[in-house]
Parts: sequence; structure tokens; C-alpha cells
Amino acid sequence: MSDALLCVKQLTVSYGGIHAVKGIDFQVAEGERVTLIGANGAGKTSSLRAVTGLQRYGGDIRFAGRSIRGVPPYQLLRQGLVMVPEGRGIFSRMTVRENLLMGAYLRRDGEGIKRDLAEIYSIFPRLQERLAQPAGLLSGGEQQMLAIGRALLSRPRLLILDEPSMGLAPIVVAAIFAVINRIGRQGVTLLLVEQNARLALQSTDRAYVLDSGSVSHSGESAGMLDDAKIRQAYLGE
Repeated sequence: MSDALLCVKQLTVSYGGIHAVKGIDFQVAEGERVTLIGANGAGKTSSLRAVTGLQRYGGDIRFAGRSIRGVPPYQLLRQGLVMVPEGRGIFSRMTVRENLLMGAYLRRDGEGIKRDLAEIYSIFPRLQERLAQPAGLLSGGEQQMLAIGRALLSRPRLLILDEPSMGLAPIVVAAIFAVINRIGRQGVTLLLVEQNARLALQSTDRAYVLDSGSVSHSGESAGMLDDAKIRQAYLGE
């Protein structure tokens, strides 16, 4: 996929003598939705940390055709590479509105920010109801909505979501994934890591299965939902 927006080749990540990621390849094309699935400790989050400049790595990572080795996270953000981290990463003492506006701190188009805020309120009406409330008082699901809304306000070229369902009740997870699907249909390029493999596969175009730091399977997400081995190993069937 020579026109890939994100191209990762022979990625390795180590922590001391522990090799968390062992030479994996994966790609995400513009407008595509891709997921990395696998058991805990398979190397999914380590891969995302490398892609977002938070972790030293071996191999090659290219974003929009350029190597990002040594590029700090804030510069990757300027290029449109944005992650909603595991655990959400909100500023608990700041208000909901202040948290949202942090997503736009690099922007200077006031009218565009207003339009994007209105769109975010239409996606997450609960946030509009709680704009003056400290973010730390939101429920877990509302905090996840806030984290996604903040990321969208930065107008990402690639939006990375790390375990968006973690710690949330099933009904809240369904609501979050309804939003993720809506975002994907609007053409936002997505890279998703998610512990609920079924939801991840239902919400994406292609998937890579990580097993002990290596890619064991890759292909269309719909095909993996029909693969007996994948269903038995990762879907609990």
C-alpha cells in the first residue's frame, strides 16, 4: 500500500530485555479504519506509543510519506496525528469546555472552532449540558466522550483510539462505538486498539491480530469475523 497515510515496517519495541513488539508491519490508508486486536500483552499499546512518539522503537514509521523518527509528540499533533489515550487523559480540574478547547490550542481559526464545537455538541449532547462542570466529576463514559471530542477539535488527519471501551458499562460502550462508527462514516481515518475484538472488527475495514509481539493474522475485518480460528481465540466462541 504505497499510498498509506501511516506505514509501519519492522517495528520493534523493547523494555530492557523484554521484547514487547517483534518486527511487525501494518498500514493505514487515508479514510480507512484499521484495528489492532490481540490478548493483553500482545504489543498493541506499545505499538501505538511508538507511532505517537511516546516510545523509542526500532524499524521505520512513516506518516504522510515522511519518517517520524525523533519527531516529538507535539509536532506529530501539528501534522494531524492525534491519539485518545488509554485512560482518557482528561484534565480533571478543568471544566468540560476548557478540556475541549485544549484540542484547539494550535488552531487560530475562531469561526472554524465554533463550527467544530457545534458539531461536537451534536455528537455528544451530554457534554454541552455539562460545559461548566469540572471534567473530573463526569462519569467514565462522559469522560471518554470528552476525550474523543477534544481530539476531534484538533481536526486529526489520523485519529488513534486506545481501548475506548475500557472500564465502561456495556450500554455506554455501545454508545461510544456508535459515535466511533459515525466518525468513521464521515471519513476520519482511524486506528483502533480495543479489548472487545468483536466490536473492533465490526467497526473497521481491516484488522491485524497481534500475538506475543508479532502479527499472526491480517486481512479484512469482516472476513475475520467469519474465521473460526479468530472467533475461537479472540471472540470467546
